[in-house]
Amino acid sequence: MSDLTLLILRFGFLALLWFFVFAVVYALRTDLFGQRVRKQPVDAPALAAPASPVPVARTAPPAGGSSLGATRLVITGGAKEGLEIPLPAEQLTIGRASESGLVIRDDYTSTHHARLLLWKDGWVIQDLDSTNGTYLDGNRVIVPTQVPVNTTVKIGTTSFELRR
Repeated sequence: MSDLTLLILRFGFLALLWFFVFAVVYALRTDLFGQRVRKQPVDAPALAAPASPVPVARTAPPAGGSSLGATRLVITGGAKEGLEIPLPAEQLTIGRASESGLVIRDDYTSTHHARLLLWKDGWVIQDLDSTNGTYLDGNRVIVPTQVPVNTTVKIGTTSFELRR
């Protein structure tokens, strides 16, 4: 074999080796930080009202009634116990991502875990295909479900309630 052929094979092997190193680093970064999620503009009509009607499962409201009068979210269990957050005008995202309205950093919370939406006559919780699920009063949320006032919502190790 000529010297030129050996030189080309060496550079080819080196390039292939670096390709595998970058592939491993990319896989580790994705596992640690999750995949990048595109942000939609805030004024997008999809955020205010979905194009198709969203099925909302109604739960029997406890003594507190509907969630229409809820003005704040109070964390009742977990690392941020006692924290009170005023509810925004339209929606509140919950997850590990730093751009979430309520950031919960634990091993059982997904990057984009759930969303609280103001929908028609009250607040609705929507699970965003999280791994460990969102629970409303002990029941797993599968479809967007109305959240009555003073009813416990559990995400990961954190639980919270909507209050007036």
